[in-house]
This record gives sequence, C-alpha cells and structure tokens, in this order.
Amino acid sequence: MVNIAILGFGVVGSGTAEVLTENKKLIEAKLGTSINIKYILDLREFPDSPFGHLVIHDFNTILQDEEVSIVAEMMGGAHPAYDFSKAALEAKKNVVTSNKEVVATFGVELLEIAKKNNVRYMFEASVGGGIPIIRPIQNDLASNSIKSVSGILNGTTNYILTKMASEGADFSDVLAQAQKKGYAEANPTADIEGLDTARKIVILAALSYGKLLNPSHIYVEGITKITGEDFSIASKFGYSIKLIGYSKSFGDKILAMVSPRLVRFDNPLHNINDVFNGILIDADMLGEVMFYGRGAGKLPTASSVVSDIIDIIDAKKYNSKALGWTSASDSDMADFEKYSCRRMFIFDGNKSDVVSVFEGHRTGEFKEFGNKVAFISDELSEFEAKSKASACSAKLVSMLRLL
Repeated sequence: MVNIAILGFGVVGSGTAEVLTENKKLIEAKLGTSINIKYILDLREFPDSPFGHLVIHDFNTILQDEEVSIVAEMMGGAHPAYDFSKAALEAKKNVVTSNKEVVATFGVELLEIAKKNNVRYMFEASVGGGIPIIRPIQNDLASNSIKSVSGILNGTTNYILTKMASEGADFSDVLAQAQKKGYAEANPTADIEGLDTARKIVILAALSYGKLLNPSHIYVEGITKITGEDFSIASKFGYSIKLIGYSKSFGDKILAMVSPRLVRFDNPLHNINDVFNGILIDADMLGEVMFYGRGAGKLPTASSVVSDIIDIIDAKKYNSKALGWTSASDSDMADFEKYSCRRMFIFDGNKSDVVSVFEGHRTGEFKEFGNKVAFISDELSEFEAKSKASACSAKLVSMLRLL
C-alpha cells in the first residue's frame, strides 16, 4: 500500500482526493498496488466532506509518519508550502505539487534536495493545469534542442482577451464580467499583470534549457493597457491579441518574457480561446508541436497531480527521469534591449512625421483610423523601437509585438 498526504484542501487539493477516490480501481489496476489517502492537512474543518475524517492541522504528524511516502502539496503561495515541501523531501518523502510560485522560485534547491535523498520532486500540474507538458519536454523531446516556447498560460487573461476580441469591449468591463463568473479573483493582479504567466514560462524555460531564471528579472507586461480599439485595428492587419509567455535560446543565452502579442490568424495559438491554454514548442528536429487543453480547474489540474503520483509509484514503468537545474545568472540571460521582432505601432497625430521616421522600417501600408495611423514595422530591437517612437512628435498610443 502507498500512503499519500494531501497538503491543502482547496480546489486542487479536493480535486486530487476526488480523482484518487473515483478512479481508485483504475489507478490500482495500472500500478498493481493499493493507494490510500492517509492525511489531509488544512487549517479548516470539513464536516460535510466525505474526506473530513482525514483532516489534520499539524504538519509534523505527516512528517513523522514513516508510512507516508508521497506528499501532494496544493497549498498555494510561497510559504509555508516551500517549507513543508523542503521538510518532506529531507525526510525522504516524494513531493508532487501544482504550486508554480514555489517551483519557479525554489525549484533548483528542491530538486537538489530530492536528488540527495533519492526521492522525487514533481510538478506536472504547475504549468498548463491538465495539459501534459512537463513530461513531454523532459522525456519525449529529449532528443531535440528546443529553439523556442510560446504559450498562452493563463486562463483568466485569455478569457478576458477573447471577450474583448468578440465584443469590442474594453478591459475593465470584461474584467468585471470575469470576476462575476468566477474566472478572475477578487484581486486579479497576478493574472492580469502577467506575474502568473511569468512563473510558468521560467519553469518551461528551465525544462528546455536547464537553467531557472528569476521571474522578477524578466520582462513582464500584462494586459491592463489593451483596448477594444487595439483589437479592432489589429484585426485589420490580420491579427488577434494574446498574452504570451515566450522563451528562446540564443546560443548559450536565454530570453524569457511575458507580453501581449499579435498572433496571426494562421498561427495555432490564435484559436486558443476562453479559459483554455496552449503551448507551442519549436524543436530543431521535430519542428513545431502544440499542446492544448484546460489550463486550470479542479479536476484537470488534479489529473496532472495524480499523474505525478502514478509516475512516482511505478517509476520503472513510467520512467520520467529525475530533473536537475541550475540557477541562471545575469550572464545566462540574453539582453532584452537587443531582442528584435516586428511590431504594430499606433500613433495619434501627425501622420507625415510618423511616415518620415518609419518609412524604411515598415512592412505593408500605413492605415488611417480617424486621427490615428497604424502600421506593422519590420524587425526592430527593443532599443530601436523605443528610439524611433520617441523621435515622432505624434503620440504613441500602442506598440504591440508580433509573435
């Protein structure tokens, strides 16, 4: 029998208990052994839950119980989730988690502790919810060098941008709708400012390149400045707007960033709508491959947590290799100011001035929308884009990068 302790009985924690219970016979048949939820750690009581009798309030009970071999952490936040995960690994217990903040911040340390104690630290559910992505990168794409990763990694922002595109509404109105429907938190900062996506893209970059960047050291731009007019003008050029987590290797340098991007109608990510997530990987041998599915939610995310539990129990059969990362230093990071891409510029004011500055640096025509002029540039670095925009007397209304 394999005994499991669940830390946190919120949405994902309760979902994990449900998956382990509802699919118990299926899981045990695959593994050839029985599984048992022995403890659920939470500050609250759950008298109406069928799992209420398993709830405890002291983590040391789990830590000191040698019969517990797997700890599933779904507490959220950095602390005490990190502290409990570290203690469990040091006590030679395997840990699985959905906590992207802990993985993105402490992943290098926790993987090293797991390795020293001959246990596993696994986090399939930390990126993409129910989408299998961690194992495919580390196992199925192991023979490839990954050139870039582009992902719609946050269901809340994707829902908001989808509604803005279809209804022509502005950000604040759609955010209020999302909060009313429960798609956005009362405090949505981590989602709409791109912080959640930043944690996820640094995890994907670490899987791809072996080095964990600090999420606070990469360029992060959210969606709060996107307007209905941006969508309307972008569509005239054949694009929609998505919040994209992006990473790319430049030799031994790594770039990771988060920003709203223009996505062409023929790009697979263009059709990822509502609360769904999509991750597009460009590998040197395979080419492009996309992963699509529900990026959040109780049972989809819990499904990924349980997949890690199954992997740990039957390592010989599922055989996901143990990970090892190093912390990225400043010298490992590509210079963001030199990052080049095409962009859509929208200016308000003197068209002739805009034309004179950008005439040799555009693709296609200048389009006029009332007093505004918009165009798609050729590839410009971050530094060049800022310099040229500041050289115009017309007011820069919007500058959106193309994917």
